[in-house]
Amino acid sequence: MQSTHRPGPGPAPAAGDPLGLPADGRFLAGRTALVTGAAAGIGRACAMALAAAGAHVYVVDRDAAGAAATAERTGGTCVVADLADPDAVDALPADADIVVNNAGLQHVAPLHEFPPERFTLIQRVMVEAPFRILRATLPHMYAGGWGRVVNISSVHGLRASPYKSAYVVAKHALEGLSKTVALEGAGRGVTSNCVSPGYVRTRLVEDQIADQARTHGIPEADVVAQVMLDRTAIKRLIEPAEVAAAAVWLCSPHTGFVTGTSLPLDGGWTAR
Repeated sequence: MQSTHRPGPGPAPAAGDPLGLPADGRFLAGRTALVTGAAAGIGRACAMALAAAGAHVYVVDRDAAGAAATAERTGGTCVVADLADPDAVDALPADADIVVNNAGLQHVAPLHEFPPERFTLIQRVMVEAPFRILRATLPHMYAGGWGRVVNISSVHGLRASPYKSAYVVAKHALEGLSKTVALEGAGRGVTSNCVSPGYVRTRLVEDQIADQARTHGIPEADVVAQVMLDRTAIKRLIEPAEVAAAAVWLCSPHTGFVTGTSLPLDGGWTAR
């Protein structure tokens, strides 16, 4: 792991308008956030949005160059770590007021052909790592009487799809972990919620198009329309900034009573 100096936690922001937001929009000034998988995609968008709201961000990713680039853009701290390594996870900074568990990976295959080692890796990165991160950071949040946990789940944390057994299991587990933290932190100023998007325009989605085409037996050109957007009412991919906006909203002054829930950004997928 590689880390640089960061400021300590500061006081809660003062109200600046009738909605309790400061005039400059930096309602997270003095707060520290830790975002995993922040070198690109949703994680980078979350890091940028949190920084714009005034937070100092630990930019966590195994991609050293990508993490450094995001840290430079946000004025944050680059932390290079492989979340598949429990020792590296346990060495992450523990003084975060906000945790965004975002890092993930995908593998598309029928269950009877699914590589067991790939299944284990996905659970380690997407379930065990968030557990270890929260185990380390919750005491700091409890001591300060304020904390926000935002778990980037998926519509697949609420619904299943074929050929994604490990990912569906991991996201369902993350939803359960999030609810447990919500109950334990309720009297200590800590909220915990999931943001559950459909298909987001990220490298993770783009990289699975070929696998989806092969598994479903259709041309790659048809994967987005026939597989990814088949169950949504709004026929487009979600942009990472839209997910980040929801994550930052869950950290805003008027969401202290929002906890233990999932916020679907699924274009109507779960309405069916």
